[in-house]
Amino acid sequence: MDIKILLKLLLVGLFCFLLLNADAQCAMCKQVVDSGTKNGSTVAKGLNTGILYLLIVPFLAVGTVTIAFLKRWKATQK
Repeated sequence: MDIKILLKLLLVGLFCFLLLNADAQCAMCKQVVDSGTKNGSTVAKGLNTGILYLLIVPFLAVGTVTIAFLKRWKATQK
């Protein structure tokens, strides 16, 4: 495996793990969760984590299709 490809994959993996601390909730969702429960902050954090996990799946799917397409395209170019 080429070192450039390995480095790119490592950087993408690193960025995926760094994005777990991002807030994915809109203000209205957070307000509904906070006002509806006594322990809203725990529920809000759980909801936020769930949204982030659901967000990762489409990016992985698009990335996999893109990598497969580029590999096939490079093979036909040679």
